[in-house]
Order: sequence, then C-alpha cells, then structure tokens
Amino acid sequence: MTEYSRHEGTRAHAATTLSEMWSGRATNRAQWLLAAVGAACIALGVELVVDANWTSGAAALVMSVVGCFAAGLLMLFGTLAFVHVGVRIDEECLEVRCGHMGVPRRRIPLTQVVDADFAPRVTPHQWGGWGYRWRPEKGTAVVVRRGEGLVLRMSDGRDFTVTVDDAQAAVRILRARCRADRAA
Repeated sequence: MTEYSRHEGTRAHAATTLSEMWSGRATNRAQWLLAAVGAACIALGVELVVDANWTSGAAALVMSVVGCFAAGLLMLFGTLAFVHVGVRIDEECLEVRCGHMGVPRRRIPLTQVVDADFAPRVTPHQWGGWGYRWRPEKGTAVVVRRGEGLVLRMSDGRDFTVTVDDAQAAVRILRARCRADRAA
C-alpha cells in the first residue's frame, strides 16, 4: 500500500509537471550603458547638423552626420533588443522573446526537443558576445548576461542555449515532457 501511494504521488507530480506553464527572464542592466552611448552618438549627429559651420565642405559634414546616426542607431537598438530575454514554456512549445518588442523571437515546438540540460555558467565570451549567436561547433544561443542557462538538445542534432533565471525548473519541466513524449 505504501509503494502504491508513493507511485501515485510520483504520477500526480508528473501530471502536474506536464501541464505546468513556466516562464523565466534574464536581464542585463549593463547594456543600458551601451544604449546611452548610442543615444549620445545620435545627439552628436544632431549637434553636427545644428552647428553646420564646417569649412571642410558638405561631403565631410554629411559623412560625419550619417556616421554618427548609423553608429548611434545600431548601438541603441542593438543593445535595447538584448537588454532582457523572456522564456515561456507551455504544453506545445518553448518561446524565447528578446527585448521590449519581443524581437528577435524563436518558437521551438517541444516535439523537436530531445533533452534539456542545465548550464550553471554561460558567458558571452563562450559565444562571442551578447545577443543572438550562432557557432557551428556549439549551436545557437541567446545570451544577455553571464550566469545560468538552459541548453536544449534538438532532434536535428543542434543545440539551443538561452541564459535565463531559474533554468533548473525549466529543465525539470522539459525533461518530464520529453519522457512523456517518448512514452506515448
């Protein structure tokens, strides 16, 4: 009788895990500094336009203004897109949304996930910087900060890594769903 109730408890926990939705988030406040530098570049471009008393000619002025605006916009929007990442796991998929607008976004059906692992330390250095990264030998990653992460093993042999807080809970849920899919 004791073994039956223990087995029943495990089954109830597995059912709860299978129907459970999970969401997590990771934030990098240091990237706000880079966004501020981008805004400063744009302000410098505006200042150059307003104070256009260049004796070097219009071509130098246009190149300077366009350069300041281009660098500023790339820095500003490039960093704001990866200030934070949100991860959501429901019954059908894992969805990763970056930044305030949720772009770039990646939706991975759970039927394509073979296994999930906890990575205790993911660093931007491992992936070549912050943001949405791809390395042939490692797979794809969304890295917004240094710290714990979630590594998905996909059915096509590739890996997908995302830095997110409480990644161990996500791994537990994903592993339970992968076992249930294999059993079915």
